[in-house]
Amino acid sequence: MPKIFRASIMHTPQSPFAGGLLASYEDGALVIKNDEIIDLDDYAKIATKYPNAKTHSFKNSFILPGLIDTHVHYPQIPVIGAMGLRLLDWLEQRTLPAEAKLADRKIAKKQAKIFLKQLARNGTTTALVFGAHFATAMEEFFIQADKSKLRITAGLVLGDRLLHPDLYTSPQKAYSESKALIEKWHNKNRLRYAVTPRFSVSCSDEILAVCGKLLAEYPDLYFTTHINEQIEEIKLVKEQFGAPDYLETYEKHNLINERSILAHNVHPSDSELSRIARANAAVAHCPSSNMFIGSGLFNMLKHLEHRVKFGLGSDVGGGTGFSIFKEGLNSYQVQMLQKNQLDLGSSHLLYLASLAGAEALGLDTTVGSFEIGKKADFIVLKPQAKSTLAINLKYSSSAEDSLASIFTLARADAIKDVFVSGESVL
Repeated sequence: MPKIFRASIMHTPQSPFAGGLLASYEDGALVIKNDEIIDLDDYAKIATKYPNAKTHSFKNSFILPGLIDTHVHYPQIPVIGAMGLRLLDWLEQRTLPAEAKLADRKIAKKQAKIFLKQLARNGTTTALVFGAHFATAMEEFFIQADKSKLRITAGLVLGDRLLHPDLYTSPQKAYSESKALIEKWHNKNRLRYAVTPRFSVSCSDEILAVCGKLLAEYPDLYFTTHINEQIEEIKLVKEQFGAPDYLETYEKHNLINERSILAHNVHPSDSELSRIARANAAVAHCPSSNMFIGSGLFNMLKHLEHRVKFGLGSDVGGGTGFSIFKEGLNSYQVQMLQKNQLDLGSSHLLYLASLAGAEALGLDTTVGSFEIGKKADFIVLKPQAKSTLAINLKYSSSAEDSLASIFTLARADAIKDVFVSGESVL
């Protein structure tokens, strides 16, 4: 029997960057059967069409696609808000010592539970998660991720230099531990595996070669890492590898393809952008992190001109929280400061927070919008009574205005419920 979910509904079935428009229904109805969307229209039409369906009505509420986070770190909740440090010092002094604690399996399990619950509470239904350096910690993470019912892609983080000593691995260990996790967890229910070298700064050619070997053996794996985040980092990578640019250190080992997601890319060359686009790889844009640790301002226009796919990433804990709404707002503010300023509207932000992330992760035929046949991943948003958002929405004159208010003011306390494949996960 179909179920009807009634509220004000908004989604972006096509990219606004390519002329797509916001689709909105002031009194809308999303119809779900089993785990899929089978219809979407004004409630009056849907009620007539499905007279026997059970209706779940959400008064003064909004239904939006489940939010998608393309880059977030499972071990880094304890370092959110570590002020006054740039990337390399931030890693050495705060982040890597915190990550070393996940060698304790009990700590890893507890943190995995907290992390996944925070994703859901912030409306994130799909995430590409940067994992831990310990196979036991990743085993616990995948166990909890499977229980969470969220759509999670993650992997063991690999590195063998310029890290906290407890985090080092060897090529042989990296291969055997990764392979065991892949065999057990890749494509299990809603889980997928991403080969995850930390970044070229902390990886030898031998470790990156292992990553290439794993991708060759399992062609449907994903790949994620960092690139071009800060000027000092880029200079170090070029010196270490004698490479013309950062991207080449990954290309050398056949790591860049349509399943590759590269975090940050704040300071790319035109050549790198062209090659990323040619490989049909994607970028995770992490605006709050880029500002918080002083990396720079993401050049969205250049990525669009080179036809590079990108979605939003919270990058907890360089980022300042789990809210993809906040990342959308920050991406807007960053563009307002650019010399080559983009005219962004709220529909662009919803696209970046949903369908663009799905496209980056190769899930755009499954989630990201409310087209018929897609899985029923959505959030129900209801402003708290007397909140600034609730007051502000009373002055809204259009769906676009309401959506702009949501991105500016909504956070976890406005998330009433979260559904993945039609099932509540809160």
